[in-house]
Amino acid sequence: MFLILHTHGILGGIPSLKWCGSDGDNNVLVIEILGPSLEDLFYYCGKKFSLKTVLMLADQMLTRIEYLHSKGFLHRDIKPDNFLMGLGKKANQVYMIDFGLAKRYRDPCTNKHIPCRENKNLTGTVRYASCNTHSGIEQSRRDDLESLGYVLMYFLRGSLPWQGLQAATTDQKFDKICKKKLSTPSEILCKSFPVEFASYFHYCRSLSFDQRPDYGFLKCLFRDLFTREGYDSDNLLDWTILKQQQMQQRKTQNQLNAQVAVPSNLEPVNVDKHKGVNDSTPIPMARPSANIDRPRVSMKIMASNVQNLNVKFPTEKYIMNNGSSNFTPMPRISNENIAMPRISTENIVMPRVSKPERLIGNANPDASSSSVPSLRRASSIK
Repeated sequence: MFLILHTHGILGGIPSLKWCGSDGDNNVLVIEILGPSLEDLFYYCGKKFSLKTVLMLADQMLTRIEYLHSKGFLHRDIKPDNFLMGLGKKANQVYMIDFGLAKRYRDPCTNKHIPCRENKNLTGTVRYASCNTHSGIEQSRRDDLESLGYVLMYFLRGSLPWQGLQAATTDQKFDKICKKKLSTPSEILCKSFPVEFASYFHYCRSLSFDQRPDYGFLKCLFRDLFTREGYDSDNLLDWTILKQQQMQQRKTQNQLNAQVAVPSNLEPVNVDKHKGVNDSTPIPMARPSANIDRPRVSMKIMASNVQNLNVKFPTEKYIMNNGSSNFTPMPRISNENIAMPRISTENIVMPRVSKPERLIGNANPDASSSSVPSLRRASSIK
């Protein structure tokens, strides 16, 4: 079959033949590697295709069937599993495969059409078989096209009315499918969808057994609908858009994960003890320097002037630590047991004190505001 299709060149959409021959008792056929089938992509897209995707597929699938018929063959097993997408640059191209049930419909020498016979066994896939095939009539070109119509409605609807029928035997199941298919008018099958699909079925069923279909008319039927719907011929099929959306979502998610990622070598810190978990290396903490500049007071005390003096010191004084704004209360000192030395004010070197420090500790501005007047009064007692 492949040798015949490749004899006078080949139209795009038929897999190229790599090798064929025998291996022991087996016949071997090697063809180019292709992508997923339309059935696989149909499930990938949630078991439904958009109208745009179906119309683009219909145009290519009609072209493949027309090419096969031009070579004098019927496919006789039109179904989504037998149409595959290409790979790489041909990812948007539809390929037809599986010619195991293909049959000549005309003699290659005389070009005469095969005769119409009845009581034939069903050949092909029951779900997509034509009504004439169910009735036991010999298949012809019209039956391949009718099967394609069921495939297109399967893509649009998500399922066909005769799917899921239960029966005790296979023959009984085939009978139920046949009755359901024959009793379902094209208008009911194509309800809620453009009228072109019902027109397609009417045309296919109106063909005689050996009549050549008008493939151009069927293509124009769908192409006009494609244009009327305002679609662009951008080859963006449903699964292509879905893959792009999934890639964009993964990219966005990876960016979000990168923003919130925390290095694994960091450990939580015990703030109270300034240590890492499991007594890891202590974290150095900044400590205030102990070398705080304070005013230096140099005092010379003359030993000869030391005497027991009964001097009354204020019961409570306040001093300010340099560099701090907190007042520190002085302890209460009893004046009974204090022996004060004689202090010569002439030998005292006092620091220069700013005005705010001279007011420390006295709420009354008239009272003594520093230690200097106190020392002078102590000296005057002498």
